[in-house]
Amino acid sequence: MAFTKYHALGNDYIVIDPKDLSAPLTTEQVKTICHRNFGVGSDGILLGPLPSASARCALKIYNPDGSIAEKSGNGVRIFSRYLWDTKFVGNEEFSLQTDGGLVRSTVFDGGKMVRVEMGKV
Repeated sequence: MAFTKYHALGNDYIVIDPKDLSAPLTTEQVKTICHRNFGVGSDGILLGPLPSASARCALKIYNPDGSIAEKSGNGVRIFSRYLWDTKFVGNEEFSLQTDGGLVRSTVFDGGKMVRVEMGKV
């Protein structure tokens, strides 16, 4: 399974593109991958880009226990930078669909800065 690991402000997330998966992630897989002693270790998994009718793309955020998170500020920042690194987005503002609603993001200053508007929490 291909993945990328990012760190931001004390959090670390694993980003997985769904096209690199042969089957959907299971709760047990998420727990194993996120385990700091027996897996890669992370604060969660960011799965995307996923199709979205209302945003540039959708993002599924998994907690390390395998449950789904509605939103994560650092997770959205990391995923935004991942989209910029992979040239899925440029320097323009874009929206992401999360289970907690739409968020807006911009990557600028050559990728050094990411601004996120999380909306109502």
